[in-house]
Amino acid sequence: MSDERFPGLHRRGFLAATGAASLGALALTGCGNPADSPAGPGSGTPKRGGRLRAAFAGGGASETLDPHLASLFVDAARAKAVHDKLADYGADLSARPRLAEKWEPNQTLDRWQVTLREATFHDGKPVTAQDVLHSYRRIADPKKAFRAKASLEPIDLGASRATGKRSIEFVLKRPTAEFPNVLAAFGAYIIPEHATDSDIGRQPIGSGPFRFASFAPGRSAVFRRYADHWDGAPYLDELEFLVANEESARVNALLGGQAEYAHELNPTTARAHEGRGQIEIVRLRNSAMQAFAMKTDRPPFDDERVRQAFFLIADRKELVDGALSGAGEVGNDLFGKGYEYYTDGLPQRAPDLDRARALLKQAGAEKLKVTLDTSAVAAGFTEAASIFRDQAAKAGVTVEVKTGSKDSYWNDILDSGTLCCYRSGAMPIEAHISQRLLTGSTTNATKWQHKDFDALYQQAQSTPDKRDRAAVYARMQRRLYAEGGFLVWGFADWILGTAKNLKGVAHRAPANTLDWARFDKVWLA
Repeated sequence: MSDERFPGLHRRGFLAATGAASLGALALTGCGNPADSPAGPGSGTPKRGGRLRAAFAGGGASETLDPHLASLFVDAARAKAVHDKLADYGADLSARPRLAEKWEPNQTLDRWQVTLREATFHDGKPVTAQDVLHSYRRIADPKKAFRAKASLEPIDLGASRATGKRSIEFVLKRPTAEFPNVLAAFGAYIIPEHATDSDIGRQPIGSGPFRFASFAPGRSAVFRRYADHWDGAPYLDELEFLVANEESARVNALLGGQAEYAHELNPTTARAHEGRGQIEIVRLRNSAMQAFAMKTDRPPFDDERVRQAFFLIADRKELVDGALSGAGEVGNDLFGKGYEYYTDGLPQRAPDLDRARALLKQAGAEKLKVTLDTSAVAAGFTEAASIFRDQAAKAGVTVEVKTGSKDSYWNDILDSGTLCCYRSGAMPIEAHISQRLLTGSTTNATKWQHKDFDALYQQAQSTPDKRDRAAVYARMQRRLYAEGGFLVWGFADWILGTAKNLKGVAHRAPANTLDWARFDKVWLA
């Protein structure tokens, strides 16, 4: 199991977006734009009825339905079926209203008024401001290890209060222009104020589109349509999550008619079945950043000329084709391609070995030797390490590949070593910066620590105007592009398999966003 401080899209399904304050809508109303979540081609007219069976990797007998403890993909998908958050991420990783009908800040961005829409829990009771405050205070309990705790850190929950049955004043510890992303944070689900821990973990009552029916940890969970859901009743009568830890088992269930949805397929499997007519292959683009992390606080990568040389050594297309079997697109040394605030006007880097050699010579590192840490902890890691080793050799750099333990890899690379394979799932660009690139960030794998960079982040967070804030983020990204520690070589697809009769599956929804594993909007034809 990987260190949850480094959430990524791992083989058994560990999630990425642990969230943080981000994205900058000042006042939003209504639901997400349907254009953000288009269904697949040829979906046709929705039909009601039937049971959908969805196969996921699971966590065995220790599984829980507690949405605040979700750590596996199957946990998150079940939580999404039963519960709602105040907001969730759209395909571009901007916040979209869910239980929150609107949000509005004061002029100094340290108090936000949130108005809830009219929604009910499965027992018919209304969702109230007190339920929201109770849920957030439960998540923030210092005695518990709930995943959204760090994401809610900007909120002063002692000072925050209900200002009406469906209105809340959130008092923040500091100005936060992108507070809506706190509401959208992974795991920040709303539960009834009087629900017990036992009920939450085994027989939950939520306000989501499906009601609890049964749960056998490590085997299956069944949910039924909640007809009074605020966003409309699901098309399906029932939804069943099946646990199948091996990819072959999930694919065989799909091919054999025992499941209509199979989560997490590898590129080889996708190529074998794509276009054959038996099943549909769905590729969720931009779901995982693929990178090498260079530690900027120690030799040789404390010299920015060495980092720049490595940027120019990488043949990104060869890495995507070889390590990802082509299931992705090239990166440009910045996180969040296609996401809100991404700076996409910078020149696409291409290999330039002559320039790389010249930079290494200037840095006194002509015959550089460096160890590259990797592991089978994530798909493509060992392949990427081998490919980059060969690429570096052409520039006169000797790369020794060191393969570490899957169980301890994420812990091992956080502080030790100088160069490692790295990946990250979908999250807002602001969250990536706050979690991984500030002096005090607890998951700062590149040891990028610059007070002036920290100051720019604080400037962005205290800037009300979205265009002005985007300009600050662009300035930060230009600096990372020039001298940062992440060599971002690609963005991997997340691959699903579906039965031919399953319709309405979103094709533009990175993992962990609103329309990923969203079963209330699919149907069986």
